[in-house]
Amino acid sequence: MSDTSHDELEFFRKRGFGGEMGFGERPALLVIDIMNAFTNPDMPLGADLSVQIGHINTLLDAADAASAPAFFSIVSYEEADCRDAGVWGNKMSGLFDLKTGSDAVQLDPRLRRRPGSSVFNKKYASCFFGTDLVSRLQSRRIDTLIITGCTTSGCVRASAVDAVQYGFRPIVVEEAVGDRSRPAHTQALFDIQAKYGDVRSLDDTVAQLAQVTATAG
Repeated sequence: MSDTSHDELEFFRKRGFGGEMGFGERPALLVIDIMNAFTNPDMPLGADLSVQIGHINTLLDAADAASAPAFFSIVSYEEADCRDAGVWGNKMSGLFDLKTGSDAVQLDPRLRRRPGSSVFNKKYASCFFGTDLVSRLQSRRIDTLIITGCTTSGCVRASAVDAVQYGFRPIVVEEAVGDRSRPAHTQALFDIQAKYGDVRSLDDTVAQLAQVTATAG
């Protein structure tokens, strides 16, 4: 959030925004839409997220060591005319490339995904809308959702907002989320930190996961 001015941050702090959500006792890692359509910069919806993928892998390793589950989302549409995208397709024609079963909607092979980890499909921005993610988290008694992936201003922000509304603590890892637009990325992180969750560094989040490992041991 380095692009946000000190004056803006101070303005919000003085009015009670930006309190710390903090980590709970049972975290899970959410990897949002790190699939070929979004990580290949040559595709209409794509951007170069190589750096972010490296940081997500670091978090996947830390979550694995802490026995914290990881959940991966993809976006895909089954109907030939993409009708299951609703009116959203009117806004972004690139959604029509997200055909179920196509290479575009496969998870990026650079991800170090553990065998058996959960992958679920969504059709809109939030990982919660129209999915069974709440049930998956509740069945494991998850209280903290470590959020990574793309895009910061779209699906990451929407998922963070819904996470806090469902009673989970959203922790957005700054180095592990990305966007096609740097200003949109920065503003979304500012907004999340001010009102919906905690924006944490990679090192801090890995350290918190290490504490879970130590406690479990």
